[in-house]
Amino acid sequence: MKALVIGGTGPTGHHIVNGLIARGYTVEILHRGTHEVEEIPREVVHHHADPYDPAVLREFFDARRYALCVATYGRLRAIAQESAGKVERFISAGGVPAYRGYMHPQAFEPAGLPVPTGEDAAKVRGPEDDDKGWRILRTEETVFECHPGATHIRYPYVYGRHQPIPCEWPIVRRILDGRAFIILPDGGLTLHHMGYAQNVAHGVLLAVDRPENARGRIYNCADDEALTLRQRTEIIAAALGRAIEIVSMPWELAVPARPLVMQPLTTHRVLDTSRIRVELGYADRVPAREALAITARELAAKPPARGGVEEMVLQDPFDYSAEDRLRAAWESALASMPAIAFDTEPGFTMSYSGPGGRARSNNSFT
Repeated sequence: MKALVIGGTGPTGHHIVNGLIARGYTVEILHRGTHEVEEIPREVVHHHADPYDPAVLREFFDARRYALCVATYGRLRAIAQESAGKVERFISAGGVPAYRGYMHPQAFEPAGLPVPTGEDAAKVRGPEDDDKGWRILRTEETVFECHPGATHIRYPYVYGRHQPIPCEWPIVRRILDGRAFIILPDGGLTLHHMGYAQNVAHGVLLAVDRPENARGRIYNCADDEALTLRQRTEIIAAALGRAIEIVSMPWELAVPARPLVMQPLTTHRVLDTSRIRVELGYADRVPAREALAITARELAAKPPARGGVEEMVLQDPFDYSAEDRLRAAWESALASMPAIAFDTEPGFTMSYSGPGGRARSNNSFT
């Protein structure tokens, strides 16, 4: 059985390639060839061409046939069109901005993506909602027009080795630079569902394994656990054996945290992954907390270039002087706040029984 992986050298690619080889496929990959990864076995045939060029794709598929095509990179709409009738099974990966509110949380009132967001949630209605999301949605429609039995996986932000935009780097670099604190908005309580590369690649391979369930289906695929920004920061610091103080500020003031939040509000992005768990038997290969720690240590061992492409794309200037001034101003503002006494101090309700809550009515339990 011959399989083609379009991409193959990004975060999920080598996991998919090696997973297909383990399943008995003879695997070829199509990519630009601008970089290679050592995890791809030598016996894999590389086709170096531009998967964004429809003419190149047309010429490529006119000369070849495959039992399976897994498209994780390139212009997916053109790939779907040019591979129609040339491959027996088609599995593709795309992004979650097809959901209305993912990129533009103000599309809802009150603002914020519904939590959790399932595959049947409202989609982008047009370019006025979000131009990128609208294009992603139209591409998904094209995939199923060209391949009615296709399977499409909606990836969240994928992290891990070979990620060209390492969103953990703003935390890792501050720790490596010896920063005593990091500014997070609103206590760092924002939930942002992500997917470790090995985990979401496993989701793709499950679609290969269970064609009777996966045909014609769309799946969210993400880590089983969605971590808060504060949890991510604490896990990364622990993985690197360092301590860093979290300074909480209102979102309106926490400007240095924008590259970490990756949207204009601190509303949540949490996916409902029950469909892929029930229909395909998905479960994390690596738990999210462990995967994040691995990623942090790999970034520390092989950091992006200071001022390089990764930092440019992340849009984090690492302006520590400005961060110091911001913290000083925030602490000064807090110090100037008068103490407000309440005639009756508000509580956590009579139903709360945790620390500082309602005392037991009986000293002994029988």
